[in-house]
Amino acid sequence: MTARVMPDGPAARDEAAAVLVAGGIVAIPTDTVYGLAAARGDAQAVTRLLSVKGRSPDKGIAMLLADAEQASEVGEMTPLARLLGRELWPGALTIVVPVRAGAPIAEAVLGPQRTVGIRVPDHACPRHVARTVGPLPATSANMAGRPEARDATAIRALFGQSIDLIVDDGPARGAAGSTVVDCTSEIPRVLRVGPIAAERVAAVLRAAGVGR
Repeated sequence: MTARVMPDGPAARDEAAAVLVAGGIVAIPTDTVYGLAAARGDAQAVTRLLSVKGRSPDKGIAMLLADAEQASEVGEMTPLARLLGRELWPGALTIVVPVRAGAPIAEAVLGPQRTVGIRVPDHACPRHVARTVGPLPATSANMAGRPEARDATAIRALFGQSIDLIVDDGPARGAAGSTVVDCTSEIPRVLRVGPIAAERVAAVLRAAGVGR
């Protein structure tokens, strides 16, 4: 069955949440690129998500949050992780932290060191869905190693037979995925540079007395 397409808005966001609760996969807009999302505790849906994308299960999947307070549901937030979130969320920053013990998350979501990447996107759609169903495992809407599908038409052409719903918000707002910062050690380090420059991350940390 071909994925349904709904224009972004309250009805589409509520429908996306319902599809996720039922074990489906949805494509949703974010402040960077479109993401493919599943429910965090549904191991079967997460495995299906990885299969649809052709992604290795040993890399982990970042999670989109409704707000910074939701971070503690899934991750062990260090003081510096909280600082970066407070200063740079909502926005295109993914913070990698140790997973919270006992968090209801499918194993395939976690990185090899039992870490989880989390961010609060600057877009109302994923925040609404995450507020409804909990933190969302989401990965960019592309086949692994290939360019992202940047609008609903391209997503439907690529994934229309393998996902359940596409929330259409026009062309993707960003040209690249988020900046990723590892906060699992004493000194945070930038793993990937995206829309938020490494220097901006460093400036936040310097203001807290970390680094030069």
